[in-house]
Amino acid sequence: MREPFVFDPRHPLCKTPFGAAVCGSQIALRCRPLAAEGFTHCALILQQEFSGLRQELKASFSGIEGDRACFALDFSAPAEPELVWYAFRLWRDDGSGCMLDKTGYRSDGGWDPWQLTVYQKSFSPTWFGQGITYQIFPDRFCRLEVPSPEGLVGERWVHQDWAEAPAWRPEADGEVRNRDFFGGSLQGIVSKLPYLKELGVTTLYLCPIFESASNHRYNTADYTRIDPMLGDEEDFKLLCREAGRLDMRVLLDGVFNHTGSQSRYFNADGFYSTLGAAQSTESPYYDWYSFHPWPEDYDAWWGIKTLPAVREEAESYLDYIIDGPDSVVRRWLRAGASGWRLDVADELPDWFIRKIRAAAEETKPDAVLLGEVWEDASNKIAYSKRRKYLLGDELHGVMNYPFRTALLAYLQGGDADGFREAMETLRENYPPAAFSSLMNFLGTHDTPRILTVLGADRIPESKEERAIYRLSPAQRQRGLELVRLAALVLFTFPGSPTVYYGDEIGLEGWEDPFNRGTYSWESGDRELLAYFQRLGALHRSCPPLREGSIQWLYTSGPLLIFARELEKSRLITVLNASDQERELPLSEPKVRNLLTGAVLSPEDGRLRLPPRTGLLLTEDCPG
Repeated sequence: MREPFVFDPRHPLCKTPFGAAVCGSQIALRCRPLAAEGFTHCALILQQEFSGLRQELKASFSGIEGDRACFALDFSAPAEPELVWYAFRLWRDDGSGCMLDKTGYRSDGGWDPWQLTVYQKSFSPTWFGQGITYQIFPDRFCRLEVPSPEGLVGERWVHQDWAEAPAWRPEADGEVRNRDFFGGSLQGIVSKLPYLKELGVTTLYLCPIFESASNHRYNTADYTRIDPMLGDEEDFKLLCREAGRLDMRVLLDGVFNHTGSQSRYFNADGFYSTLGAAQSTESPYYDWYSFHPWPEDYDAWWGIKTLPAVREEAESYLDYIIDGPDSVVRRWLRAGASGWRLDVADELPDWFIRKIRAAAEETKPDAVLLGEVWEDASNKIAYSKRRKYLLGDELHGVMNYPFRTALLAYLQGGDADGFREAMETLRENYPPAAFSSLMNFLGTHDTPRILTVLGADRIPESKEERAIYRLSPAQRQRGLELVRLAALVLFTFPGSPTVYYGDEIGLEGWEDPFNRGTYSWESGDRELLAYFQRLGALHRSCPPLREGSIQWLYTSGPLLIFARELEKSRLITVLNASDQERELPLSEPKVRNLLTGAVLSPEDGRLRLPPRTGLLLTEDCPG
């Protein structure tokens, strides 16, 4: 069969090795225009993002293959980490010709090049990417007793009823301060470790746990103290020890771009006895912040004055957070944490992230460092600057928002090939270790609940409507069917399947704070929970799901079929996201569905799949 493409960087006929390249490694390229087009010369145009170097390297004519004229070129990747943009120039003996880039042939002077990520190979821990992660919003997971808010920073109040809805209305001055607490605690999490073990969880990702004036705790008040409502440092150490006994690790949320205005460092309301930057220019924390002028105006995260932005380059701040022998990064790793997830990584300088990684690895060599990045992290531009997150000395991996975006688009009526294309773009652009260390998820504390998104037929216009919105029985049933499909992809795709607390029992809710309700320990969908537990058990027991390569077998319309392969073992994920029964393009004479244990034999050589149904197949069907 003739290959229709002139150049496809994902095809071994055109480029080897696949995807990103190690610094200094050799890369082979082949450009294959139709011979009838008469091109007799070809050159590779390279543009390096960070060094600014631009090159044009001539390719050699390697002969005619079928109807294709083949031009070949081997070149060395840069010795330092880079993003290399490249395209081809093709011309004939008479001088006529054109450019070839991602858009095809062009002669308009435009430039839409392919990307080659060149990275520095370094140690990357595998425990995170090969395991299952569970994200906990600590205030809402498990409460053992109703706490008192007296004497704590912020004017807090506590819900007496665990099942109440979170407060969402603005206060009298129009501000939303998130001052309502439910009282979930670290001891509560410890009590539920056996439950998490049943889900197959190996990493607990905790939203911030340090002392703060709000229930989300992203406005840190004291980096050195566990919020008293959650417990204390001994409770944290106990959690890490008990989790470790069950082969689980703890990942902390590091909020290092800003503090809270009610922190001991800024101290806008004078709660702390320490002299804060808002109180005096003589404060030891004054140079942490940018005032213009002091004290009324200062830089704040997205202009939110309760979140004053820090100056990462301030020497005393660097020493406090990273460099000092008892710095925040080092201290909590020594206390038992196994890594950090960096909040708003786009707001942190590359050099700052590099320093965090170096300090973390020096303290705990197999510590993992992840970042909150919502787009393709290999080529992200933040504040007009191209970022270097994944080039070898910064992040091990990132939160995979593109996975969620592409999967939802497919499940809500899109083409399965759109999901494949989005994921192959990441696989091509990311270093292999980074792709394997992605935090894949269906929802987080920053997104609406997955069941609500997939079950609802519209988004209510007003926040008041969204606050009381609940799916109808029919919507919930449809949503549950689609959530099962989404979870099947989540647990069988490369990277760490990450479950946002309560998604496994069908919690509903639109945006914050409706997506941050309490976990329903006395109710919830137990059938859905059993399904998640089954997926967790399969992920734990099937090496291909943790370490295997991915092959796309069929992606068209509502049908998504891919395989994970490791040595001689192969598992096949099959989804039919449509409302109609579909015939599957599979030729295996007999397969077993690992989700149910049933052996499937295609009738008349054909296997049919009911609407909104998924399978996890193995060809190992003895007897």
